[in-house]
Amino acid sequence: MRWTKIGQIYQFKSIDEFCISHASNPLAIHLHDDLYRVFFSGRDRENKSSVAYVDIDIETLKVVGEADQTLFLHGADDSFYSHGVSIGNMYEANGQNYILFMGWQIRNGGHWRGDIGRLRLDKSNMLVLDPATPFMSSDEEDPISLSYPWVMQDDGIYKMWYGSTITWDAGNNEMLHVIKYATSPDGEKWEKHGIAIPYALGTAQAFSRPSVIRDDQGYHMWFSYRSGDGTRYRIGYAHSIDGQLWKNRLDDVGIDVSPEGWDSEMICYPFVFDHKGKRYMLYNGNQYGKEGFGLAIKKE
Repeated sequence: MRWTKIGQIYQFKSIDEFCISHASNPLAIHLHDDLYRVFFSGRDRENKSSVAYVDIDIETLKVVGEADQTLFLHGADDSFYSHGVSIGNMYEANGQNYILFMGWQIRNGGHWRGDIGRLRLDKSNMLVLDPATPFMSSDEEDPISLSYPWVMQDDGIYKMWYGSTITWDAGNNEMLHVIKYATSPDGEKWEKHGIAIPYALGTAQAFSRPSVIRDDQGYHMWFSYRSGDGTRYRIGYAHSIDGQLWKNRLDDVGIDVSPEGWDSEMICYPFVFDHKGKRYMLYNGNQYGKEGFGLAIKKE
């Protein structure tokens, strides 16, 4: 697999006091024709993230519209998303469009942790927290922290891939954070099935932000990962026949950092989607998307 980088297609511009830097975790939603609304997580002066958007023509790569204010704000100090909102993907369930997100918290000066929340995209294109409590929180299967969910309806059920922390330090000063798998008949009640993507300490052990597509060759997943040797985020790739058991194919991802520029230090937070027979990847570069996001197209 090989990707051709088109370059940085959105240079972040400050929106308001809640969104003065970053366009992380880009999420493309098709509006009509070649027009996509790309939601992203921006940050305020305290590094707390909220949600804004930009509209882009995916053929001309022109920005044709931008949010004039931050769309959904991080929560109050006692909320499960008090320190930020990192969005996943959009899916439909029970006649509603939902976006799951990682809600960040830092309590009493301790280590950050996450729960999974859910936003409803209403008919006026506003984002509404639904429910007000975590959609998925820590439990016996995932006792420490949750992150970045991806959901799709497939084979008559809902399938979710999400991040879960095993330990904050796996012995090499890097966390062990894996991608797990869950299913649901209705998109509400979920059964967890454990680790989906194999990990290897020192090779790939800190995963984040899965992006999944199914085609006639099976399931394809792109994700961010760190190896534990001090290297910053790279984008990885895995393949599966059934969506539950995956094989890591890190050498086949076909995209890496550039020799210089906005994505020369790291690449992360991929979002992969198909449009008019082409496969696209939105992704972030240095400093977790501080400068904006870029686009790549899969080579035939």
